[in-house]
Amino acid sequence: MKQIALTGIKPTGQPHIGNYLGMIKPALELAEDRQALYFIADYHAVTTVKNKKELQDLTHQAAATWLALGLNPDEVIFYRQSDIPEVFELTWVLACFTAKGLLNRAHAYKAIVDDNLAAGRETDKGINAGLFTYPVLMAADILLFGTHIVPVGLDQQQHLEVTRDVAIAFNKNYGNVLTVPEAVIRKGVMTIPGLDGRKMSKSYNNVIPIFAQPNQIRNQVRRIVTDSKRPEEPKDPDECNVFAIYRHFADAAAVAAKRRLYLDGGLGYGDMKKELLELLEATFAAKRDTYNELMENRDELDKVLQQGAEKAREIAVPVLRKVRKAVGV
Repeated sequence: MKQIALTGIKPTGQPHIGNYLGMIKPALELAEDRQALYFIADYHAVTTVKNKKELQDLTHQAAATWLALGLNPDEVIFYRQSDIPEVFELTWVLACFTAKGLLNRAHAYKAIVDDNLAAGRETDKGINAGLFTYPVLMAADILLFGTHIVPVGLDQQQHLEVTRDVAIAFNKNYGNVLTVPEAVIRKGVMTIPGLDGRKMSKSYNNVIPIFAQPNQIRNQVRRIVTDSKRPEEPKDPDECNVFAIYRHFADAAAVAAKRRLYLDGGLGYGDMKKELLELLEATFAAKRDTYNELMENRDELDKVLQQGAEKAREIAVPVLRKVRKAVGV
C-alpha cells in the first residue's frame, strides 16, 4: 500500500512563485510514488476573507493554478476542504485533546499578540477564535486521511508538530487509532525571498504572482531590492535577492556561471533581473494560457473538485468511524 501524502493551499491571494517552489512543486513530485491528496483550504481562509465572492474567486484561482501546473485529477485526489464534512466533526474531537498552551505558542497567533502589545493595544484585539484554533483544523485536515507525509515550508513546520502532538495524545488515550504524520521539508526552498528580501508572502505584498500578465510580472521583478554596487564590483550571490530566486529556475551550469560572475565582478543587477524575467516567462507562459482557460470555465473547476471530494470521503469516512468508535459516540 502506498504512503499517503497530503498538502493544501489557503486561498487568500493570487498564488505566487514562493507557493510554487515551496509547496506546489515538491507536492507534485511526491505524487510520483505515493497516494497524493491535495486540497483547497477554503474554510481556513474564512479567518481573514469575509467576502463571499472573493472567497469563491480565490478558491477557483487556487484550483486552476494546481491544474495548470500539472496536477492530474485522474491520478491524485484533489478536493475542496468545505466539501468534506468529516473534517469539521474531527476538529471538535481533536480540540478536546489539544492543550491550550500549544495554541498559545502558535506562530500566527503569537505574531498578532506581539504586534498588539507593541502598539499598546489589548492583547487579543483583532483575533478571532478561528485564528486561535487554526492549528486544530489543520490537524483534522491531516489526520482524517491517515496521512503519512506532509510537505511543508519551514514556517508551517510548527503546525505539523502540533498535529503530531494531538495525534499522540489521542492515541495515548484510545490506542493506535490515528496515523502520526511526518513533515517533508525541501532544504533548498524552505524560505523563498520576496521583492524586499523578507519571506515571499501575500501579507507582505512582496510576491511575484505565477500567472499575472507579463507586464505585471516585469514590474514586480524590477522592484526586487538590490544594493548599490556597480556591475564591475564583486558581490556576494548569497546576499542577493535576485539570485536567490534565479537559482531555482536556471540550470545548474548557468547558476554556477552566474555565481562566479558575482564573486569576480562583471555582472549588473539589471541584467540579472532581465534574465530572471526570461526564465519565469519560459517556465510559466504556456501554463498561464492553461490557467486562463480554466478560469473561464469555473463550472468545470467545481466539477473536478466535487469529484475529488467523493474520492476523499471514501478515505475519510472510515477513519472518522474509527474515531467515533474509540471515543464512544
